[in-house]
Amino acid sequence: MNQVLLCGALIVTLSMGIRHGFGLWLQPITMDRGWTRETFALALAIQNISWGIAGPFAGMLADRFGAFKVLLVGGLLYALGLVLMALSTSGLAFAGSAGLLIGMAQSGTTYAVIYGVIGRNVAPERRSWAMGVAAAAGSFGQFLMVPVENWLISGFGWQNALFLLSIAAIAILPLAFGLREPAVAAPTGPRQSLPQALREAFGYPSFRYLMAGYFVCGFQVVFIGVHLPSYLKDHGLSPQVATYALALIGLFNVFGTYTAGVLGQRLAKRHILATIYAARTVAIVIFLFVPLSPGSVYVFAAVMGFLWLSTVPPTNAVVAQIFGVQYLSTLGGFVFLSHQVGSFLGVWLGGKLYDTTGSYDVVWWLAAALGLFAAAINLPVREHAIARPAPVPA
Repeated sequence: MNQVLLCGALIVTLSMGIRHGFGLWLQPITMDRGWTRETFALALAIQNISWGIAGPFAGMLADRFGAFKVLLVGGLLYALGLVLMALSTSGLAFAGSAGLLIGMAQSGTTYAVIYGVIGRNVAPERRSWAMGVAAAAGSFGQFLMVPVENWLISGFGWQNALFLLSIAAIAILPLAFGLREPAVAAPTGPRQSLPQALREAFGYPSFRYLMAGYFVCGFQVVFIGVHLPSYLKDHGLSPQVATYALALIGLFNVFGTYTAGVLGQRLAKRHILATIYAARTVAIVIFLFVPLSPGSVYVFAAVMGFLWLSTVPPTNAVVAQIFGVQYLSTLGGFVFLSHQVGSFLGVWLGGKLYDTTGSYDVVWWLAAALGLFAAAINLPVREHAIARPAPVPA
C-alpha cells in the first residue's frame, strides 16, 4: 500500500502541478502570438472537455488492463503535448496541442486511474483517507509547480519553459512502475459486466447527484485557476500577486483535501460536500464585495484553496462505497467527465464574456450561484452500498 500511495501521489503531483500553472501563460502567449483571450481560453476549455471525454475510456482500460499501461501512454502524451503547445503558431494548432492532446494525457495520469488502484489496494476503512492523501499530493504539486513555472517563464521565456516542463512530465513513466498490479482484484459479490455496471450507476439517483455537484466543482475551480491572474492584472495588481495567490491555493489545498479525506472516515460525505460548495459561494461573494487588494486576494486564495479539491476524496469514496471497486476507475471517469464539462464552460465563458463585456463579473456571480445548487444537490445522496439481487443458483 505504501508504494501505491507514494508513486500515485507523486504522479498526481506532477500531472496536476503542471496544469495548475497554465493560467500564467495566458498573457505572454496571447501577447506574443497576437491572439485574443478567448483563443487561449477555448484551447484550455477543449483541454478540459477532452480530459473529461477520454476519462471514462482511460478508466475502462485501467480497469481491464491495469493502470500501469495507461500511465505510460498518458505520460508520453503529456510530454508531447507540452512540446507542441510551445511550437503552435495558430489557434487551431494550439487547441490541438494544449487542448486535445494534453487533455487526453491528463485523463490517463490523474485521479480516475490513480484512485482505481488505491481503491483495489487499500482497505475500505482507510480508503477515504488514502484518497485524501493522493488529492493532497496534487495540491502540493500546485503549490510547488506554480512558482517554479513562473520562474521558468521569467528566466527562460514561455516557450522554453514548456520544453522544460515536458521533460518533467517524462518522470511519470518510471513512477508508473510502482502502480503495477499483478492482477485486478476480483469482486466479492456477484460479478458484473461493464454494461451492467454502467446501467446500474446511471440509473441510480445518487450517482447523478454526484455528477451534478462535480459539474459545479469543475466550473468554479478552472474558471478561477485560469482567469484569476488576468482578473487581478486588469485591476492593477502585479503578476507576483497572482503567482502567490495560485501558490496559496495549492498550499491550502494540501490541508483541505487531506482534511476532507480524514473527515470522510467519520462524517457523512454528502454533508462534507454540501458544506464545501456552500462555503465556496460565501467566499466568492465576500471576495467580490470587499475592496480588492493583495491582502484580500491572499485571504480569498487561502480559503478557496482549502475548498479547492477537497470535493475529490469524498466524491470518489462515495462512488466506491455505493458501487464497489471493480469498475471504480470507469465510474470515476464518468463522474469526472461531468466535472470537465463544467470546466469547459467555466474557462470558455470566462474568456468569451470578458471579450464581450470587458469584465469577468457575470462569470463570478454565476460561479457563486452554482455553488448553492451543488450544495443542495449533494444532500439527498445515499451513501450505503447499493442493493443488488442475489445470484440465481445453478
